[in-house]
Amino acid sequence: MRRIATVLGVVALALVALALVSASINLILTAREKSRFAPYGQRVPVAGGTMNVWRSGHAGPTMVLLGGLGTAAPALDFAPLIRHLGAYDVIVVEGFGYGYSDLSARPRTVQNITAELHDVLSRLDAPKPYILVGHSIAGFTTLAYAHRYPDEVSAVVGIDQTVPEPGAESAGMGGMSLGAVGAVLRTSGLVRAAVTLAPGLAEPAGGAFTAEERARIRAMTIWNFGNAAVADETARMAGNAAALRAVGYPDGLPVLEFLSSDSVATLRDWVGQHEDRLRNVRRHEVVVLDGGHYLHWTQSEAMADKITAFLDAGPSRPGGTDQ
Repeated sequence: MRRIATVLGVVALALVALALVSASINLILTAREKSRFAPYGQRVPVAGGTMNVWRSGHAGPTMVLLGGLGTAAPALDFAPLIRHLGAYDVIVVEGFGYGYSDLSARPRTVQNITAELHDVLSRLDAPKPYILVGHSIAGFTTLAYAHRYPDEVSAVVGIDQTVPEPGAESAGMGGMSLGAVGAVLRTSGLVRAAVTLAPGLAEPAGGAFTAEERARIRAMTIWNFGNAAVADETARMAGNAAALRAVGYPDGLPVLEFLSSDSVATLRDWVGQHEDRLRNVRRHEVVVLDGGHYLHWTQSEAMADKITAFLDAGPSRPGGTDQ
């Protein structure tokens, strides 16, 4: 028994030493990466902290892009789509927990998230009304914002958006436990090891990204993984979905929804859920495109063309589904 206890003690010490070495190496490499990659965008103070915003500065209507849950660097994630949206003044708002924004914040309720977005856009003095473009969970934000500030929104574009139906509630989990696990994985260097061994865990699919963008996305995935703000937002998905269950888009607001063929094939009645949410909207379209959940990685040109055609079509165009 003494020998076993001694062996176990030596193994435990070795594991602790290995963990300390891994954490130290991770700290050094993170510092080097942050020195190499200069921050993009501008930091804007809002209630609870500072958020990062990237802006194209082009002439044209204001288009606001909002990333999905856990997207490490939204301004980079949307890069292929942004390159095809030269006719718009594109603004990517990186919420708390994303990109170069603060990684902790007040509770991630849809009410707080929507108010922060309003605050940021007001401080930027961006011309109204806005075209809101939301990917995945940002569908909660586009819906809440259009309901709360209808005069500030001219159209909504969804990219495989999450629908606030009962199914969304199953994604909620304990925010504190998720945040604690994420912090351990991030600081210990385990996330770095995983991304190094399997870059596909962090890199976007398709060939539309530059080598520099891919390197930045890998690094920022390591830096931002499992942070407190994203953990809290994940934990509140059920409550946020319930808060929006009875909320709909204004009937006169044009809404274009892109759905992923992968999601349509795997999620029950994915098209029907989106059509039901838009039943009152006089001008809407639901378009199914081949690809995965991050459609803007591989379908950016087709999406930009469709967005432009939809926005230029005028208020009389009827809704429908295009597959």
